Amino acid sequence: MKLIYRLMLSFTIAITALMIVLASAFIHATNRTLYQNTWQQLQNYSDSLVEDAIRYDVNDHSFEGFANESLAANAALLSDQKIHFAIFDMSKKQIFINSGYTPSISKGEWQRLKKGKTIYLKTANPRIKVNSKNGTGMTEVLRPYFYHHKLIAVVSIGTFLSVIQENLHQTKINLLLSLIIGCVVTIILSYFLAHAITSRIERLRKATKQVTKGNYDVHVPVRSNDEIDDLSRSFNQMTVSLRESEKEIRRQEERRRQFMADAAHEMRTPLTTINGILEGLQYDAIPEEDKQHSIELMRNDTQRLIRLVNDNLDYEKIRTNQISMERKVFDASAALHNLIDQLQKKAHEQNDQLKLTVPQALRVYADYDRFVQIMFNLIQNAIQFTSHGTIHISGRHLEKGSQFVVTDDGLGMTKDQVANIWDRFYKADPSRSTTKGESGLGLAIVHQLVQLHGGSIKVKSTLHEGTTFTVYFPDREYAPHLKAQNK
Repeated sequence: MKLIYRLMLSFTIAITALMIVLASAFIHATNRTLYQNTWQQLQNYSDSLVEDAIRYDVNDHSFEGFANESLAANAALLSDQKIHFAIFDMSKKQIFINSGYTPSISKGEWQRLKKGKTIYLKTANPRIKVNSKNGTGMTEVLRPYFYHHKLIAVVSIGTFLSVIQENLHQTKINLLLSLIIGCVVTIILSYFLAHAITSRIERLRKATKQVTKGNYDVHVPVRSNDEIDDLSRSFNQMTVSLRESEKEIRRQEERRRQFMADAAHEMRTPLTTINGILEGLQYDAIPEEDKQHSIELMRNDTQRLIRLVNDNLDYEKIRTNQISMERKVFDASAALHNLIDQLQKKAHEQNDQLKLTVPQALRVYADYDRFVQIMFNLIQNAIQFTSHGTIHISGRHLEKGSQFVVTDDGLGMTKDQVANIWDRFYKADPSRSTTKGESGLGLAIVHQLVQLHGGSIKVKSTLHEGTTFTVYFPDREYAPHLKAQNK
């Protein structure tokens, strides 16, 4: 069953059940009210009968009895209204009976009457011969009358239940008609209410179908704050996330293609060189005095190929937590001095100066090899984009960790380049690089390694003015207790 029909059925059942409950309560209240009104009416008739027929002595104002002529006249009038009565004296003797009406008073009822209480009765069997159309039950009122605090008479007055039942029956018919009309109106209203809900769900369904086709520019309107609108907001957030993911995938794919093209180019050049030298050696085309130089060329090109492959392997291992880290406390000053010694030759080739400013003993909590890898990449990157400049490397201990800064006065970067500097395969305008053969993975590896340490790395750069990298390593007590596991 479709949702719209289930909603219509739910609304209809709920509202119909409510109407039935209200109708039942109304019928019950109406039935009680009809009986109370009938008893009150019979009581008023009884009081009128006694007032019209009672007689007193003019001398001593004593009670003499009831005038039969007045009682008979009232009996004739009340009979036309299907109301019958009888009068009893203080000794329970019937002193007047209306057209065969034969009520009886029990001993218990008589005791209550003598106390001045009016009794209301419902009897299943009539106290008078009647036609079947008048019904079989009666409702009666037994009402006592006193004169000078003495019981002088009891009036039993009653009418057929059919009179009340006819009124109640008409009320039930009216309620039934109202119920039918209410059900029809309920079905119509439930359709519009259900349609209002399902139409919003239908919009979501159509939007979802568009997303499955690859269209992420879908937006579902949100107008209120109910559950469906919450779902619509989540859907819109999902499409925004999918659009961003799609853009990121395309961006990464473009960088992957660029990287593959660069890698193919980088590999082709050394492989061509190596192949040419090997052919020359094979056919003795290289003079003896040039063989050592040729072997040195092959060694350099082989190292370029190994570096390219290793960068890719390192990045994948770091990204998928396939490396183990053994963090410990060591002297970073000694490690940085060693790095400066290693990179002095490359800096000299670029006519750069390396300046190191660190305290005598700078303790840092990190994996030694990964720390060296991070700082090596940062310093080498500064050398690569700096020519005839100065590169400052400094370190100091902070309250909760150690901070290292690498600053150059080289080419610098734009804001867009800074925003993408940590991305895989990204090269900040490789045409401006002063060295060749870089894979574009060095800074991405640095960023991943710093995060594995629980630290942070920030970059500030101004075009044509230089770049500053700031790396922070937390101390042992502040470092996250996470360790990459070999898989």
